Amino acid sequence: MDNLKDRVTIYEVAKASGVSLATVSRVINHQGNVTEATRKRVEDTIKRLGYKPSGLAQALATNRSTTIGVIIPSANYVYISNMLNGITEVAKEKGYNLSLFVTSHSKEDANAMLEKVITSHVDGAIIFDDELDEEDIKKLNSYSVPSIVINNKLESEKAGCIIFGYEHLLRDLVEKHIQDEPDKRPVFLHVHNCGRLLERTEKAFIRVCNECQREYRIFNVDDSYNRTYADFIEYFKEHKKGYFICYRDSIAAAVVNAATDSGLRVPEDVETVSLITTKYANITRPTLTGLHIDMQEVGKRAMYMLIDLAKGRLSTKIYKFESTYVKRDSTKE
Repeated sequence: MDNLKDRVTIYEVAKASGVSLATVSRVINHQGNVTEATRKRVEDTIKRLGYKPSGLAQALATNRSTTIGVIIPSANYVYISNMLNGITEVAKEKGYNLSLFVTSHSKEDANAMLEKVITSHVDGAIIFDDELDEEDIKKLNSYSVPSIVINNKLESEKAGCIIFGYEHLLRDLVEKHIQDEPDKRPVFLHVHNCGRLLERTEKAFIRVCNECQREYRIFNVDDSYNRTYADFIEYFKEHKKGYFICYRDSIAAAVVNAATDSGLRVPEDVETVSLITTKYANITRPTLTGLHIDMQEVGKRAMYMLIDLAKGRLSTKIYKFESTYVKRDSTKE
């Protein structure tokens, strides 16, 4: 510990250079009104003393923090972690810092996080939270905070968005299943508080079943592997077949494991499709069929869009990621 040196302050740099604090600040922040000789003297002193400018001090001087606020409902899900990896990769490449604001499934908490973003004086925000709507984003923009919103279609002078395409592909899958497997009732697993994507896909599921005049079921489950597994152990005591649309891989895995533990065959008796599939789809046995969007690419795209938006050069403010169907072992086709 004796080898550690105290942090050099701007006051020491000013004193050693024989100039004012304001002059040192102008040199650090590359501002004018400093002679070349004075600038060189200050820079030489900074190098000799090993001075490291405070990020906060630079932000106050330049009115730019180089910090991006990221609002998410949780970092506990793999697909959100993948998105954060993409955001982090571009932020590091472009010299930005990230501040993470994690909300819960409540409007009050989401708005509280929004207030924190505003008071943090960030240069921009990436928002992936279903509790925040258009009026909330307008409030953020009124404080000159450019924003990219994920999974909500919104466009304005200071806001752009990334949207996901799931509904058309899901409709095609369900329609084909109804035609090919008339003895397997389609079932949609509804998870409470899982947001806009689940709502949209559930509506698409109901619409195609009604159009095909096919009986269907909406089954309410918790966002929990253990509780879903227990529910389906009971379900499969009475129902021996089904085509299940599941929100995430963990929910699909619970259905598949409950089916096999109940003596049913996958995919002959029970089929599952995950709406949001991750690396875990390849780890389970059988592997899980699902709809895929590369969330790391979503994070990268959001960050690039935000940088361009902040600089006034984002020409296309709505970007759509279409999902792709990845056939694995939990479905026949």
